[in-house]
Order: sequence, then structure tokens, then C-alpha cells
Amino acid sequence: MDHAESTDHAEYERRITARFAGFDQDGNGYIDREDFVTAAKGLLAEFTTTARCDKGQALYAGAEAFWQGMAGIADVDGDQRVTREEFVMGAVKRLRDNPDRFAEIARPFLRAAIAVADQNGSGFTPTAAERVLRVLGVDPSLVGPVAAALDADGDGRISEEEIVTAFAHYFTVSE
Repeated sequence: MDHAESTDHAEYERRITARFAGFDQDGNGYIDREDFVTAAKGLLAEFTTTARCDKGQALYAGAEAFWQGMAGIADVDGDQRVTREEFVMGAVKRLRDNPDRFAEIARPFLRAAIAVADQNGSGFTPTAAERVLRVLGVDPSLVGPVAAALDADGDGRISEEEIVTAFAHYFTVSE
């Protein structure tokens, strides 16, 4: 491995570690159902939405569907948790060739998160996206730029398609 390949590999590893950490909400070294529940609870608290309302129930249902999809793809040993190695082999390598599959696994959760964050019915804005990203543990220095980039067409609103596409791209493309 020459220096350029070594640098590329190190960068790839750094990105994968950051992607894994984004799912590992409690930092215990693996992704499990509780990480998805934690994300849902955090979003409900941030947007003062109750778990029992329709939006809260949809968020929990979306989190469960997302977990089930992730486990179905990446939990190789069936222990109901995804290690970093399983994440790399499953969620990254298997889905890299089919980001649409990942998008569909994430869609119910993302749709529900958008609904929770759109508190006044005016749409999912970059400002709301910043709040969501903070709750989900995105590096604070990236929150603003990422939220702005999610509004791909620059209309001040982030559509479900814009966020699902960006999310799938982030987690399935190694560049």
C-alpha cells in the first residue's frame, strides 16, 4: 500500500467510524434497538412532542422499522445488535451498490422526524434540520453547513426526497 492508498484508507475508516457513531447514540460500541429509541426520544423532547400523539407514534414506528431494516441487513450473527464490523460489511458495503434500499429503510423514520420538526405546518426548514442534526449527534461544526446543503433546490424547505436522498448518499457512498 503506497502513501496515497494509506491516506485514502485512513480517510475511509474515519468516515465509517463517524457514520457508525451517528447510529450508536449511547456510545456503547454497537447499534441496537435502544439507539433508535434514544434518537426518537431525543427528537420528541427537542420539539416538545408527546410520544402518545400521532406524530410521536409515527416516529417510534419509524425508528422500529429503521432498526429492523438495519438489523436485517447488517446483524450477521443475529444477536440483535450491529457491531462496527457488521456495520461496515452490511450497512456500507452491501448498500453501497443499492442506496435506494437504504433510503427505503430509513424513509419512515425520516418522514416522521420531518413531521415532528415541522411544528407550525410551514415545512421542514434548514433551521429545523439543524435542531434535528444536533439531537442526532452530528458534529456541531457541520450542523449548519449540512442543514443548508439539505435544501438542494434552495427554496427554504427540505423535502422528504431531499433528505432521504442525502441520508442514503451519506451512509452508502464511501467518497
